[in-house]
Amino acid sequence: MPNPDETPAPGTILTNARIVLPDGVRPGNLHIADGKITTAAAGDEIDLAGRYVVPGFVDMHVHGGAGASYQRPEQACGAAAFHLAHGTTTTIASLVTGTPQELADAVTGLADLAADGMIAGIHLEGPYLSHDRCGAHDPALLRAPDLAEFQGLVRLGRGHLRMITIAPELPGALDLVRQAADAGVIPAVGHTEASGDTARAAFDAGARVATHLFNAMRPLHHREGGPIAAALNDPRVTVELINDGVHVEPAVARLAFAAAGSRVALITDAMAAAGMGDGDYRLGVMDVEVRDGRAALAGGTSIAGSTITMADAFRRAVTDLGLPIEDAARAASLTPARALGIDARVGSLEPGKDADLAVLDDDLRVTHVMKQGAVVPRARILGDN
Repeated sequence: MPNPDETPAPGTILTNARIVLPDGVRPGNLHIADGKITTAAAGDEIDLAGRYVVPGFVDMHVHGGAGASYQRPEQACGAAAFHLAHGTTTTIASLVTGTPQELADAVTGLADLAADGMIAGIHLEGPYLSHDRCGAHDPALLRAPDLAEFQGLVRLGRGHLRMITIAPELPGALDLVRQAADAGVIPAVGHTEASGDTARAAFDAGARVATHLFNAMRPLHHREGGPIAAALNDPRVTVELINDGVHVEPAVARLAFAAAGSRVALITDAMAAAGMGDGDYRLGVMDVEVRDGRAALAGGTSIAGSTITMADAFRRAVTDLGLPIEDAARAASLTPARALGIDARVGSLEPGKDADLAVLDDDLRVTHVMKQGAVVPRARILGDN
């Protein structure tokens, strides 16, 4: 790859590559010019020696990494840079439940970073969640849907608030789902005790995502499918999946892919501990212990996000779930891009789209990353990916 400290050439040709496209893997060259994938370009020729080229990963649900949390906007650049170096070229910064003022401050700060292109938007995971399925959210801060508060957050987000997770069984939740959809904010169903009928009502009202399917939601039962069956059976709904081997075992993850196919979006749900190793951390106001790579609330058993990168989730989809590489790439890139409505720009290696990509070796480990045709300095790659 070219020296990242040098000014990029007008055009770049990645030669001798295995290019992972939505319909399969094609050996050949990838042409890049002016930060976009093109049908032809002149410039530097980079021999990839048969390595894979996959679309840059799109993580629609991530809380932090490299010791930094999106809950604190002053740390956000560090978290985004860490995940970028591991192949995540498009990041939606997720916030856990906080006080009204804490969320307002975080949304305001993150909107500035979104306007600068550091992140692609903001996801509110709460505060309108079920006490019974609160997971790593502080139950004392959970509250009923508040349309006025939500409208205020939309204004503070300045067009960068992209998604909000809601428990649809709460009073006024369906009204908030409708209002979010009307405001261009994707409503997601999660952290919920909803029945199947209530979940279906939310999807009919405009909800289009199931937040980390299986986790923090009423479990699947053969006489009451709940939100899981409702989401898997609805062709309008994208289902998030944390593929770290902790949140969802491989056999269950395979069932999700068998049922929902191209509607499964891999996410990390990563917290600040990603890339940092075992230790004690914070997620919002909650203390988290990471032991053997598993994050849990201090003194308890509730899982508190993950410690993986999207590169990890992608690789596990191939090696542990047995997905073809093109299906894993779709789940890590194109499906979340479609869910977010940005697939005209990112998510696949097609002419006219941003030259956001990751180069992988035969073990499917990231060796290089490009964003809009510029090489991401390898010095940013922290730890193993």
